[in-house]
Amino acid sequence: MSAFIRNTLACIALSLSPLAWAQQTAPAPASSTSMDMGGMDMPGMPQGSPKSAKPAPQAKQLEPASAGSTAADMGDMDMPSMPGMDRSRHAGGTVAAKDHGQPHDMGAMPDMRMQGGVAPRAARSADYSDGNGYGVMPGMDMLDAGPLGMLRFDQLEAFDGLHGSGQSWEMEGWYGTDIDKLWLRSEGQHEDGRFDDSDVEALWSHAVATYWNTQLGVRNDFGEGPARQWLALGVQGLAPYWFELAATAYASSGGRTAARLRADYELLITQRLVLQPELEANFQGKDDPQRRLGSGLSDASFGLRLRYEIRRQFAPYLGVVWTRRFGGTAAFARDEGRPVFDRQLVAGLRIWF
Repeated sequence: MSAFIRNTLACIALSLSPLAWAQQTAPAPASSTSMDMGGMDMPGMPQGSPKSAKPAPQAKQLEPASAGSTAADMGDMDMPSMPGMDRSRHAGGTVAAKDHGQPHDMGAMPDMRMQGGVAPRAARSADYSDGNGYGVMPGMDMLDAGPLGMLRFDQLEAFDGLHGSGQSWEMEGWYGTDIDKLWLRSEGQHEDGRFDDSDVEALWSHAVATYWNTQLGVRNDFGEGPARQWLALGVQGLAPYWFELAATAYASSGGRTAARLRADYELLITQRLVLQPELEANFQGKDDPQRRLGSGLSDASFGLRLRYEIRRQFAPYLGVVWTRRFGGTAAFARDEGRPVFDRQLVAGLRIWF
């Protein structure tokens, strides 16, 4: 009997064997992941390399899907060659080495590290310092601890009221550091050729909190009636929502006392057009007939000024001011024929140096 016939009979007997049938139809394990790479033609590989036997069609039809298993039949697929890999499948997820037949881990890939390494000698430093260390730069000192000074006329204006016209001013200046300053302040008006209700103050200002200063000094009144000198103690600063506040108490000889409260706010309509409301109220501890002042709330004024800042240091403005006398001060004004209430149109300049 020829060798061909003997081989054919052996294959038939093997296919009919119960053991072989059970092995062909046995389901894959639940956690297995199979990949059939038989019959693949991979470019770059020699055509004579061995291929794994392809399962019979009936075995593939009878094989049930196992829970958790992932099967991929990659037969008859053309895949590009990968360095260090042979087309032969190896049990356990490894493939035989191309030349030596040794198991080779599929995770071993060519060197794919990112570009890097030692920076060249001319490369810029990571912190952009270019090798320059920290130190003092001439001409760049902030001088935040040095003394500074300013002189500012918030109001330098002419007014025309219901009962007269004249000129008025309101100014302040300081010199010193952020903690301690010498503070000068003055306000008043000139009407009918004489000064009326005018004063000047010299104060030592000391910072006690962020944006807040205490002030201690003296005040001198001049104008109508005899001059008065006062000791002054107050607080000035920037309240929440950018309200500027100043409250000062005064004491003088003869048991006289007084107080002044001021508040103003700057509303920026544009970066150059600013509307500034201002409120001021004066109080007296007791009557002062020689200066025509009564006790309690003596007078109050409210003004609205709209300025245009040609430069920050130079801004013309227009506005309107309402003034009102109260209590004994209003009674003195009626006795002398002066108005208790007045409305004034104002025009002036706000400048600082």
